[in-house]
Amino acid sequence: MSDSLRSLNYLDLQQCMHCGMCLPTCPTYTETQNERNGPRGRISLMRAIADGRLDVTKTFGEEMYFCLGCLACETACPAGVQYGHLFETARAEIEHSAVLANPKRNAIRSTLLKGLFTRPRLLRFVGRLLWLYRASGAQAIFRGLKLNRLLPEKLRGLEAQTPVAQAKFSHELIPPVMGQGRKVALLTGCVQDIVLADVNRDTAEVLAANGCEVHTPPVQPCCGSLHAHNGEPDTARLLARRMLDLINPADYDAIITNAAGCGSHLKTYGRLLADDPAYRERAEAWSAKLKDVHEWLDLIGLRKPQSPENPCKVTYHEACHLCHGQKITKQPRSVLKAIPGLELTELGESTWCCGSAGIYNITQPEMSAKLLKRKVDHIGKTGADVVAAANPGCHLQIANGLREAGSDATVAHPISLLAQAYRTERDRSAAP
Repeated sequence: MSDSLRSLNYLDLQQCMHCGMCLPTCPTYTETQNERNGPRGRISLMRAIADGRLDVTKTFGEEMYFCLGCLACETACPAGVQYGHLFETARAEIEHSAVLANPKRNAIRSTLLKGLFTRPRLLRFVGRLLWLYRASGAQAIFRGLKLNRLLPEKLRGLEAQTPVAQAKFSHELIPPVMGQGRKVALLTGCVQDIVLADVNRDTAEVLAANGCEVHTPPVQPCCGSLHAHNGEPDTARLLARRMLDLINPADYDAIITNAAGCGSHLKTYGRLLADDPAYRERAEAWSAKLKDVHEWLDLIGLRKPQSPENPCKVTYHEACHLCHGQKITKQPRSVLKAIPGLELTELGESTWCCGSAGIYNITQPEMSAKLLKRKVDHIGKTGADVVAAANPGCHLQIANGLREAGSDATVAHPISLLAQAYRTERDRSAAP
């Protein structure tokens, strides 16, 4: 697999017709009205580098990291340009050329991408520390004394967004095997395992309630999505091999993910390991069997819960890598509409990025805040009690935005809402 623009299949770069239909769908172009801040301009820069007319410069690097990678342009493109593939290749070349390198950036990337997110047990340990920070009252004291004012400006903003780690992780909530029927493997993710482990538990329960034997390996590596999207393809391939060593696709009817960003990347394992003779066939089989949970329930036929109606107004935010990356839009809505009493109200610009975009809210806080405000304003117009979102990054970002806006609306995964309906059904049938 090529990790440089000059060794890409040139046809991939030639596909762009420069028609500009992508521009109105690009959040960064819409905000700045600057050609180079849109997909068409970025592809022109990539092609100039591939042609040898332009060197990889710091300005090019900064532009590619200004892009959200939301893939809205792929949905809009009439020529079928695979922008995500070009984008990941460009970032890999930027990292290889080191045009953005500096000691602080290098240390942060090395610590996070190559240290923390390649070691699931270490990541859980950090998650446990985050839980203790909040549960011990240290966070409340720190904020009550306004000690965060002593932090550098960027860290001050991050401290306010510190995610709430859960008391129990996925392996403590889900038995290794549960249910019976079609045999599936459930992926628990890394960030989701720490801050939204209950979503993984809910997913396992929903799959079991829909006739699946759910296998959940207790310690799972990161899928490598974060690394592939941030110019570290070698680490992404390393993590993909670890995942294939842990879960053999031949043993399962499907491999299930409930995180949009992870799912979009997990489906590319076949391409990612195409040049690896030891893993190529397994990776192709993996890509064929990898299903988003909404997609899988739609394929096997969702069982509608028979619980009493519990009136609730819900709106649905479409995670970029679910609607644009995987083209899954109707299935989550089908899940929500199957829940008795739930009123689904459509969200304006539901497919517009919320500004989370992996670590974009950390690296580009100003643009991220603009997009989040736009999203929260639209949510406010719906009057919804709950915002359904199927990606941990979106979940945390929107929850932070709602809290800062003083909204009472909460955020939940569509599968968690379905799981609650099944529990109500079970409790009612168990009642004397």
